Amino acid sequence: MENALLKHLNPAQKEAVMATEGPILILAGAGSGKTRVLTYKVAYLVLEKSIHPSDILMVTFTNKAAKEMKERIFKLLTIQPFDKTQDKQFKNVTINFPYAGTFHSLCAKILRREGKAIGIDPNYLIYDAQDSKDAIKEALDKLDLDKKRFNPGAVAATISGAKNELISEVEYLNIARGFFQEHVARIYLEYQKILRKNNALDFDDLIGKTIQLFKTDKSIASKFQNQFQYVLVDEYQDTNHAQYELTRILSQIHRNICVVGDASQSIYAWRGADFRNILNFKKDYPEAKVFNLEQNYRSTQNILDAAFSVISKNYSHPILKLWTQKAGGAPITIYRSTNEHDEADFIISQTAALANEIADFKYSDVAVLYRTNAQSRVIEEVLLHIGIPYVLVGGVRFYDRKEIKDVLSYLRYLYNPADRISYKRIEKIGKKRLDKFLEFAQKFNKDSKKNLTTQEILTSVLKASTYLELYVAENEEDMVRLENIKELRSVAEEFPDLGQFLENVALVEQEYLPAGRPGVPTYLLNLVKKIMLSRL
Repeated sequence: MENALLKHLNPAQKEAVMATEGPILILAGAGSGKTRVLTYKVAYLVLEKSIHPSDILMVTFTNKAAKEMKERIFKLLTIQPFDKTQDKQFKNVTINFPYAGTFHSLCAKILRREGKAIGIDPNYLIYDAQDSKDAIKEALDKLDLDKKRFNPGAVAATISGAKNELISEVEYLNIARGFFQEHVARIYLEYQKILRKNNALDFDDLIGKTIQLFKTDKSIASKFQNQFQYVLVDEYQDTNHAQYELTRILSQIHRNICVVGDASQSIYAWRGADFRNILNFKKDYPEAKVFNLEQNYRSTQNILDAAFSVISKNYSHPILKLWTQKAGGAPITIYRSTNEHDEADFIISQTAALANEIADFKYSDVAVLYRTNAQSRVIEEVLLHIGIPYVLVGGVRFYDRKEIKDVLSYLRYLYNPADRISYKRIEKIGKKRLDKFLEFAQKFNKDSKKNLTTQEILTSVLKASTYLELYVAENEEDMVRLENIKELRSVAEEFPDLGQFLENVALVEQEYLPAGRPGVPTYLLNLVKKIMLSRL
């Protein structure tokens, strides 16, 4: 059975799968088959070590990842696909198959069964992000605090950060420093009162309250510690302090905890993730066995070497030297543009070259990645003008974004006071803000339009309307909005005349994307030829 199960694994994967006892840290590089190792490890424990499936806990971050793992495990164990009607594992402590789920789903089930020990009703509600914001707005009203000054999103993010560090509302009162934090401390207290009154928990509470339950009632903690003899954690570099503490408690008795991660892939610091948990794991479990998965199945060696040349400069965590059997590969090209327009022209020229060189070329074969949403603006405009169809993935087109439409409404009304559509939008932004803007608009005359540049007018409008006060730079979502407004300033710089600026925006907004594959403009073909000749 061992040969049959392990024959599909490479030597490093096989070694990691067969190590089952005690703390285990698997450092898995991108594309190295970490999901395969985790699922095979579960199958190995059941089929080779005769471990009962109910003794195994597997936690990850998303329902999609958990579903994929369940399907793979059940396929390896030759069990029928997971059936929700059979999900009775928490009616009794013993379950009949491995539990694979997210941190939040695990804790939600534990609290429904055992939460009454710390005063949590089994029928509690789970508040999502919008529910939490609404509860914070209610808290702001009760405390008579201005929602514009204390943005509910920024407050929610601050409270979430505290909960991820397992800091209660009472503890936060003692550590809050500065104007904003001190007010958040008051809001945090009121927010928790509202949650209790509504018999609700937010997502951060699910983990925090489970830890509180385990620390309050040792008998309940030991029940789950004894049940889950083997704890496996996926994407360990993305765990926060609360998740780290939860898995530490669950594995306290048997100490058979296996974590898989790669600090170089940590991208969720903004939501409390701490890649240093990998380093802390080695401190908490000095006897831990460490396995490196470095064979990559996704990329060519050129890609891996380039990535390593950058990542290896980081000395704060273990660095993996990935390798692959896909030797060589297309060389990586670096183009240093002089500005954002030059950058957009280069992107289009490369796309145009591909469209003319490849017979079955599809524009959907090309992906353009950028660091911030605001950077899409110039690229979008060039694509629209050239007539190349595109899809903006996971975002909204630049001129369709709320904050851009808001600011443009101010400028359009200033340019044409008869514009009732823009007036209605400004009115919805806030009455006090509208009054301030109208007072400014009355002083603004035709001579001002001629004497001031678009950028100067934009700056004056933002100042007079106090529009930017709607957003708090400390909030991730607000920061993106502020960056978009900053990008709009770049457009204003290109069109010093307000009328020309608004005309350009209108033309861009009305650009029509033709279906099919439009021809490539002559100037772009010439640009492509120029670039290619320069490389000979």
